[in-house]
Amino acid sequence: MTAASDRLELSRLVHRFGLGPKPGEYLQLLAGGIPQARAKILARRSDPGLNALVTPPFPTMGQAPSDPTASAAYWKEVYDQSVSVAMWWMDRMVLADYPFVERMTWFWHGHWATSISKVTYALPMKIQNDTLRTHALGNFKDMSRAMVRDGALIFWLDGEENVAYSPNENLGREFMELFTLGVGNYSQSDVHQAALGFTGYNVDQTSGAVTFDPKLHDNDKVSVLGKRQVFDAVTLSDWIVSRPENATFIARRLWFRFISSSIEPPASLSKVFENRDISPLINSIARNPAMRRPQYSQAKSPVEWFVSACRALRVTPSKLPSSGAVSWYLDSMGQFPFNPPSVGGWPYDEAWLTAAATQYRINLAYYLVQNGHIDALTSVPKSKMVQAAADWLGVAQWSVRTERSLNQAVSDSARLALLALNAPEYLVNA
Repeated sequence: MTAASDRLELSRLVHRFGLGPKPGEYLQLLAGGIPQARAKILARRSDPGLNALVTPPFPTMGQAPSDPTASAAYWKEVYDQSVSVAMWWMDRMVLADYPFVERMTWFWHGHWATSISKVTYALPMKIQNDTLRTHALGNFKDMSRAMVRDGALIFWLDGEENVAYSPNENLGREFMELFTLGVGNYSQSDVHQAALGFTGYNVDQTSGAVTFDPKLHDNDKVSVLGKRQVFDAVTLSDWIVSRPENATFIARRLWFRFISSSIEPPASLSKVFENRDISPLINSIARNPAMRRPQYSQAKSPVEWFVSACRALRVTPSKLPSSGAVSWYLDSMGQFPFNPPSVGGWPYDEAWLTAAATQYRINLAYYLVQNGHIDALTSVPKSKMVQAAADWLGVAQWSVRTERSLNQAVSDSARLALLALNAPEYLVNA
């Protein structure tokens, strides 16, 4: 008999690091043992699941026309692309056989939180998304270098308005506070001086193309975190990321999102990140004994729940009857890809378990069940359906109360699927 702690650890692995199991995957992984399952879930390899993925075109839109009819068509296309790029990314998350890279890309999207609500155009957001995926498990120094020259991020934080004669501090402040060092590890003087190092970068909003104008860059020496020199975006990024506070900050952020938002990480974790290599750090977190301890529970965000449900139901998001319905439901629940509410990203953990979101989630689950496949339930006798639901969804164990509710629905497999997808044990990876 499989130990309860093995089921719990595997449940956390497949949901927190793998975006939820596809049908049959949880039991297959369980049969191979936790070390082998962990190695597969954390693998980076060619992904046949993405062979069927179709990437829509995201052409440069250019400036909006003045003619009212043409303008209306232009802005409709802008909106359609904003939905299309989000559906494309969720398709990637759902179709991937090895979704670890997509899960990490999702984490970094929340970390370098940039919103299409201001950027407006899909192409710059798609370019940023590709950048985050490229560096998702690489070296944070390289990622940071790329991000300080990313058009969507620069525009989002008013970097194109940051010029030598009139510095804008938004990018400099958020770069240190939210992206690299954390509160209390820099001064207001550091913010002002860093802003000067980030001057001179221009962005074409519609394409995301970034250019550097040396005439708009501050070429005087500035002092940032005790180092005085002439900085540009890359050298400034390298210096800030080299600070020991960066290792601690990023290690804590990853622990916070993957293990616990309330229990502090071990002090030794930042040492794993000394060279700023992301993969060893996230692997160390995934192997931490906390993965087997019940108190380290975490709630799924709406997108994480939606993606895991689609994977279980074999639903490709963009092929659902209405992308607009998906967008509306997820927006109503408070989360849609490429649209975080602020540079601080989305809420986390228990913040998603609100009464307001519950009805939207139930309705969306009903929509998915109607359009999905539940043969994982219909192919077994009624006496085994409830346990089959746990194995199908990668749930470690139903509570007595949930099991009782599910048993009352075994005569209606669609209702059973709906209840299981909204059960506390599926919403919260206990």
